[in-house]
Amino acid sequence: MPDIKFSADEKRLLINKIQRYFESELDHEIGQFDADFLLDFFAKEIGAFYYNRGLHDAQAVLESKLDTISDAIYEIEQPTSF
Repeated sequence: MPDIKFSADEKRLLINKIQRYFESELDHEIGQFDADFLLDFFAKEIGAFYYNRGLHDAQAVLESKLDTISDAIYEIEQPTSF
C-alpha cells in the first residue's frame, strides 16, 4: 500500500480537528507540531487498517451490485430449445 498522502489543505484541517479534540475531550492543549506528528503516526501505523476496511466495504458493495446485474440478466434471458 502506498503511503497515505494528504494535500496541504486536508492536512491543516485534520491537524485542526486533532487540536480541537484534545482541547474539548481531553482538556489538553496540543500544538500544531505535535498534532502533525500524531497525524503522521496514525496515517503510518493505523491508516492501513482503515484503508483495508474501506476496500473490504467497497468490494462488498461491488459484489452486491454484480449480483443484482446477474439477476437482471437472468430475468431477461430468452428461453431456448437446449
